[in-house]
Amino acid sequence: RIGFIFQQFNLLPRMSALENVVLPLMYSRKPEGESYGISLLDRTGIKDRCFHRPNELSGGQQQRVAIARSLINKPQMILADEPTGNLDSVSEKEILAILKELNDQGITVVIVTHEEEVGHQAKRLIRMRDGAIVSDERLAPLPILPVAKNNDAQLVKKNNLKGTNIFFESFDNLKLGFRALASNKVRTALSMLGILIGVAAVIAMLAIGRGAQKAIESQLSSLGSNLLILRPGAVRVGGVAQETGATTRLSIEDAQFIKENLSLIKYTSPNVNGRGQAAFQNKNWSTYIVGASPIYAKIHSLSPDTGRFFTEAENLKRARVAVIGMTVVRELFGTNNPIGEMIKINKVNFQIIGVLPEKGASTFRDQDDIIIIPTLTAMHRLLGKEYIDSIDLEITDSNQLDFAEEKIISMMNTRHRVALALRDTAFEIRNMAEIQAAVAQSSQTMSLLLSSIAAISLVVGGIGIMNIMLVSVTERTREIGLRKAIGAKRWDILAQFLAESMVVSAVGGFMGIVLGWLVTWGIATFAGWNTSISLFSILLAFFFSASIGIIFGIYPARKASLLNPIDALRHE
Repeated sequence: RIGFIFQQFNLLPRMSALENVVLPLMYSRKPEGESYGISLLDRTGIKDRCFHRPNELSGGQQQRVAIARSLINKPQMILADEPTGNLDSVSEKEILAILKELNDQGITVVIVTHEEEVGHQAKRLIRMRDGAIVSDERLAPLPILPVAKNNDAQLVKKNNLKGTNIFFESFDNLKLGFRALASNKVRTALSMLGILIGVAAVIAMLAIGRGAQKAIESQLSSLGSNLLILRPGAVRVGGVAQETGATTRLSIEDAQFIKENLSLIKYTSPNVNGRGQAAFQNKNWSTYIVGASPIYAKIHSLSPDTGRFFTEAENLKRARVAVIGMTVVRELFGTNNPIGEMIKINKVNFQIIGVLPEKGASTFRDQDDIIIIPTLTAMHRLLGKEYIDSIDLEITDSNQLDFAEEKIISMMNTRHRVALALRDTAFEIRNMAEIQAAVAQSSQTMSLLLSSIAAISLVVGGIGIMNIMLVSVTERTREIGLRKAIGAKRWDILAQFLAESMVVSAVGGFMGIVLGWLVTWGIATFAGWNTSISLFSILLAFFFSASIGIIFGIYPARKASLLNPIDALRHE
């Protein structure tokens, strides 16, 4: 209801004349828009300078913009502080003429001036000296104006409610935030850098950790999540640990016994293993030899990509057939097809009937550096073993693994008549599900550690944002005072500076997502690491960066909102 014309104009330098005029509407929430602002600039005689900034206007033109701004909310009173103090005589007459015209239209104009001739332009002249009224004289009679039909208070309340729109208010704050930050591009970019690096690091670290976890899971999946491996235990006699299998031995009959007497068992595969020297023509290669039953391929997902796996009939006949891994293929055959070729394993001839699917190298060994032959062939024709080394057992229900372990150990102790004192160590069972869970947990812990380290960059970025906003508050103290003087409340100033912090965080966060994706892609492409970017990691990093902007922006924003408008306008 009250407009104010400043002696020093107090126009925001980053805004055009029109934007300065309509700025109070952002805080009064009135429905008038740019079209009304243009009409006011036309009324004050500078419509053709609507889109010029204050530094492109003369002193008189800037004062006209200030007058138009004081009228934008359709006030009932205008307070003018030395409105002609910084103007030449021609501009002074023009400004006084505008103020007289406004007064004739029913707007009360109160002018504070040190110039006697300006004072005599008013209808009432009050002289003050040292804070006391010296004289009060009427120079012209008051005009008779029609009484308004609507109550002013109700009209103001109606206008305020009509113009309230949280969405557009937030949009205006964000737009002002972009403009304020764009005026200091280098400083803003440096502030964004911390958020950008932090978000990119979080995404890249999570992608690397998740990729490593998936790679380990895929490598272990070939062992089967429902897989138990039964092995002879290493018992202690007189406190001395004996060699594994020295007291108890496993046989092929044990595998059949377990399968027949425990309904939870889906498949069993008795295995032997050892090392062997494979030779083809003038090439030879030391590799890992596994003697297994035909069901081994199904248990471990090892159905050959090329050729076939051996059959139970070939196992019973102790056939000299072999299925080889890709590493053996590359070392002995290069790019040639090995199917049907004869190789020597420890000087024993074997025919290659299949090539195993490529599994890749793990931390422990190269999974493709392997030759699989029938169990009986390995025991009696190659490795010379009378007993098997282990039995692979696939369980029908993963929830029954613990029960199955106890049952199998009990059955084997009874079958082999193991002494009571040795029953806890005579046999051991390895649970692949437990191994997978342990590895997954370790990988998850490592990912969390890497992400925590990366998150430090986000915190550093947040401190950078707080720093730039504190500097911004100091630099823009006069602007804050002006905004408060034309109607901005504490919440408006708080929202504006928080919006600027969020703009820095959001833009930095978005750029960080792009950079994180590029870094992850580069690592996967050039380093050959397994990586996996998840939507969760992107949302987590972006949400964290936005939160950083809000958290570290609150203090500077609150400091700005608490400034006294009078002190702020006097700030140098």
